[in-house]
Amino acid sequence: MKKHVHVAAALIFENGKIFAAKRGDSPYAYVAHKFEFPGGKIEKNESGEQAVKRELKEELNMDVAVNGLFASHTFEYPDFIITLFLYDCQMQSAFTLNEHESYRWIAPRDILEDEWAPADAEILASIKRVFGE
Repeated sequence: MKKHVHVAAALIFENGKIFAAKRGDSPYAYVAHKFEFPGGKIEKNESGEQAVKRELKEELNMDVAVNGLFASHTFEYPDFIITLFLYDCQMQSAFTLNEHESYRWIAPRDILEDEWAPADAEILASIKRVFGE
């Protein structure tokens, strides 16, 4: 049976663009060097909101305000299953790349799904619909 992980991630939308963080090396080739919504695993006894704040602090030294849940879905990778909870967040500080190899701000119309981790790419159609092509 595959491991099932619950992940909280941040959708940060400013000035018409979405913040995307690019992963580095990974034991899973299908997510290595792909863009993602920054975030990580929800720990036991932790809410999704708490997890996204903690993970962004760890990964990017970034403080965020969480405005609410934007979307969630479950995706099955070859090695595990992920339920992704994507929170609408606002940056409240500068940031530093601690774990990602790069980042960029992308207009919704310029998003290319194949550049994103597959679980994150599943939500991109909703983002384009809400924030405009």
